[in-house]
Amino acid sequence: MKEAPLSWLRGVVTLHLTGPQVELFINALTGLGIVIWDVKPTKGGLNLKLLLNDFYALRPLLKKTGCRIHITNRSGLPFITARLLKRKFFAAGLLFFGIALFLLSSMVWSVDVEGNERIAAEDVLNAARQEGVFPFQWIWRMEDPDKLSRELTVRLPGTSWIGVQRTGTAVKIQIVEAVRPEKKPLYTQRHLVSRTDAVVTEIFAEQGRPVVGRNTRVKKGDILISGALGDEESIQYVVAKGEVKGLVWHEYNINVPLKTEVNAYTGQRKDHSYLVLGKWAVQLWGYGKSPFEKSKTLTEEVPLSWRSIHMPIGWMTEKELEVEVKTVTLTPQEAREKGLEIAKNDILARYGNDSVVKSQKILHEKRENGKVYMKVLFEVEERIAEELPIVYNRGE
Repeated sequence: MKEAPLSWLRGVVTLHLTGPQVELFINALTGLGIVIWDVKPTKGGLNLKLLLNDFYALRPLLKKTGCRIHITNRSGLPFITARLLKRKFFAAGLLFFGIALFLLSSMVWSVDVEGNERIAAEDVLNAARQEGVFPFQWIWRMEDPDKLSRELTVRLPGTSWIGVQRTGTAVKIQIVEAVRPEKKPLYTQRHLVSRTDAVVTEIFAEQGRPVVGRNTRVKKGDILISGALGDEESIQYVVAKGEVKGLVWHEYNINVPLKTEVNAYTGQRKDHSYLVLGKWAVQLWGYGKSPFEKSKTLTEEVPLSWRSIHMPIGWMTEKELEVEVKTVTLTPQEAREKGLEIAKNDILARYGNDSVVKSQKILHEKRENGKVYMKVLFEVEERIAEELPIVYNRGE
């Protein structure tokens, strides 16, 4: 016979039947409308399956036919439920796990932004938060993606289209920024003048009239490239453009200590391990006071993720590294070289990386209170031009 419908949900009992009137027993089952299946003859009897509800109707038939039964297997939902009820704590844990899994799958775990170049991702996330889209938000509290797209487009000027897509517990916000015309800088008529006293070494006038030449000594404010073209009767003002370099002298007062203290790692460390649940961290290992007199702590976080989904669960390790203080002693020559290097780096930072130190002269040097003091004059080739707007009477 065919298996009864929904047998697993109703419960299935597998029996081994023995006795002198096995055939009469089977006919009696059929006469009562009891469904049996998987009937297999064995030595001294046969095996069969029937529903749990029909099992309780077998006793009168067994007495009538003189047969005996032995239960060899029980399967189906009723038996599983009964086993779980005997293990209350396990059943409660399983129920709690199911509820927790359902709740976690009903929350937004991550919000990612793609396609933005000019608009900061923080601005997009803040606008999404105002519309109710943020990590640990209930999914059922979110608006329809089409409505969210319209609202975010209104909140974020400079966008032509915003798409909101939810995949499981991850939300992806795709940005298409509006094409803006390139803004050209607005120039006014101007001269290029010297920003300091110098001797001109190079001059290139892209637009305008060069006023000085190479090896010309200029003072601060002198015109290098004029924006006025023509003569007194016919004059035209333009935007002076070009590049002018010159030799400039910089005087530095430098002091370098002969002894300095630096922190160095010894290689010894102690780890503190934490289980991260959302915004909370539970320490699991690494208890106790620090064994180091001086240390530095580095934090490493490893969030649990599956594909592109970031879960609010992870692992955090704090590496406490032992640090010891070492004293570094410099010779006067080493201190002098270090001071000169610091001054040269400052020149490059102030006047441009294309500046070139042509020469240096130590005007004064002394050692006092564990330091080397120097006064140094540097000759530097650097850009010396700066802009000066032209102010003139429009009626001229």
